[in-house]
Amino acid sequence: MFSLILPNLKGLARAGEPVSVLMPSGTAKMSFLFGRDVEAIGVDYNRIAKDGGHRRAVGRQLYDRNFRLVVSTDYLRHPKRDEVLIRACEAAETIAMIARPWEKYDRLLARNRGLYDRLFDSSPPLLDKVIRWNRFANWLSGEDTPAPAVRLPEDQLPAPASLQAPTIILVPFSAVPQKQSSATLFEQIVDAVPEGHDIVVAGAPDDLEKNPVFRPLLERPSIRYDSATFEDLAPTLRAARLVVSVDTATMHLAVALGAPTLCLASAAYVDEIVPYAPEIAPPNAHFLYTPMDCQSCLGNCIHPPEDGMYPCVAQLEADVVVQKMQELLEADPA
Repeated sequence: MFSLILPNLKGLARAGEPVSVLMPSGTAKMSFLFGRDVEAIGVDYNRIAKDGGHRRAVGRQLYDRNFRLVVSTDYLRHPKRDEVLIRACEAAETIAMIARPWEKYDRLLARNRGLYDRLFDSSPPLLDKVIRWNRFANWLSGEDTPAPAVRLPEDQLPAPASLQAPTIILVPFSAVPQKQSSATLFEQIVDAVPEGHDIVVAGAPDDLEKNPVFRPLLERPSIRYDSATFEDLAPTLRAARLVVSVDTATMHLAVALGAPTLCLASAAYVDEIVPYAPEIAPPNAHFLYTPMDCQSCLGNCIHPPEDGMYPCVAQLEADVVVQKMQELLEADPA
């Protein structure tokens, strides 16, 4: 999602000035979307918080880069992780959004405002992430550019893979296990797939080890597991007849590549991440979630888990998912 806004932010660089993006090590696997003129610096933020020696070593490396300008694009900004690294840079100019209210850290965030030469008020607290970034980028550039749709430019798209049969890609895994729909639901999805379709289950190399309950899916005919990197998986996503995914990075990538995509979402990130705001939602993106009075909790669920899932995820009905999948498969692929 950040790659959609990055071209606007790159305009802040002076002629010949390199551009670097500091990001979590896991997220750096998506940096192929940034273009070859952008350096991705992966950092283990958990280790930054817990390991003083590592924190000082990374801080020295950032200081030695002698950055002229540091721009923090984090609205949810951690004062003991993000702002430790921002402080270490000691850039000539540092700019950020006013951080999201965070009761646990509000006092420290307020004290750290002195780190910044300029701060942007990106209110309200609940706002689609891409729209917030776009507002920030417009404020920085002085322009009034509309927020981009979730679609990568044609010159960034890989050629679609050549597949032997119409292929459905299932993405059942998330870094947040409570966001994952059950293996039973995915079994019902597989049962409803029309004959003649191949099925790919996509995930990281260790996802099946972490989620052994999904292993029986791989024992079915015409189903294979693909643990390719995001960059290597992209051609297969482009060629897919349909991607059915929980709310995870692969889902956003599939949408941005133009693949017909059905997201099985929680209600936790309504009005911030999924579903997308109407002005940036492309026609290939489809979302299902269970509305809740407590939705938009951003993962701070007030309810006990149901079978290891957020209640809003556990209550997503299989027949609704299957019906929507069948509607999308019957639609014109174009």
